[in-house]
Amino acid sequence: MTSISRQVWLPAQFTSFSGLPEGLRYARWDGGSAFPSDPAEVEFYVPPLVQDVDIISRPLGRMTSLRAVQALSSGTDELCARLRRLPGNVKLFNAKGVHARSTAELALALILASLRGIPEFTHARDLRLWKPEVFPSLYGRSVLIVGYGALGSALEDLVVPFECAMTRVARTARLSPRGPVHAVSHLPELIAGADVVVLATELTPATRRLAGAGLLARMRDGALLVNVARGAVIDTAALLEEVRGGRIRAALDVTDPEPLPAGHPLWETPGVLITPHIGAFTPTMWPRLEQLIRRQLERFAANEELDNAVAY
Repeated sequence: MTSISRQVWLPAQFTSFSGLPEGLRYARWDGGSAFPSDPAEVEFYVPPLVQDVDIISRPLGRMTSLRAVQALSSGTDELCARLRRLPGNVKLFNAKGVHARSTAELALALILASLRGIPEFTHARDLRLWKPEVFPSLYGRSVLIVGYGALGSALEDLVVPFECAMTRVARTARLSPRGPVHAVSHLPELIAGADVVVLATELTPATRRLAGAGLLARMRDGALLVNVARGAVIDTAALLEEVRGGRIRAALDVTDPEPLPAGHPLWETPGVLITPHIGAFTPTMWPRLEQLIRRQLERFAANEELDNAVAY
């Protein structure tokens, strides 16, 4: 008797995907069309690369044979919440490290643009005004990275030429190749000495609204807060209170709520630079994701443990 191959769903965006392991049946789904096969037969699910968790979750209730979900993002907090509702033992894996360099690149761009007044000069250009001003440089400044994992480490690599004084913070203290990493419990005193604070941490119950009113109030006058983590790591109402008066500035690739509604006050607040959660999205992202998925499928086909397991 011929055995039935195990069913795998892949994102339809990966149109050039080839060289996949044998012994598995592959179907592609774009998140909007009809299901490409019976969801009840799917054992390995790679969701479409979209930010709407409702799209990702649509087939989950019918995936009664599901064993593994390979997310294409590093952050999986919303997906974790959906998977907790499912019976059985579905394992979740993320794309840890895949997006680190591109997101670090955007973080550096946000830092430089904010410090050197690019939003102000762009506004002056729109008004056809030649308005020279002097803005601060990144050189020699103190930079605090909150969430010193793959992203935080990649950002420090980019900041090294600017001869900054670096402070690293993670959940627990440790020693990194570049120096000490402080426990997050020391963040209130460490943030007071930073010119630039970069949030690069995962969103967990412990980090939700980590940057609240108390912590933001401890930032030094004129400091810059950069968020390339998740929007809910910041208390948006508390941030608005601090930036409205011009005491601190902010550069945000992520917001809470997200997408940011058209009438939200963050859009109109001077000193706030916003990009629409695009840190990971560059042309080089696709081959890196394909490499990750191929490696995970090879392990799955061989009944081996997969990388980047997420506890939820």
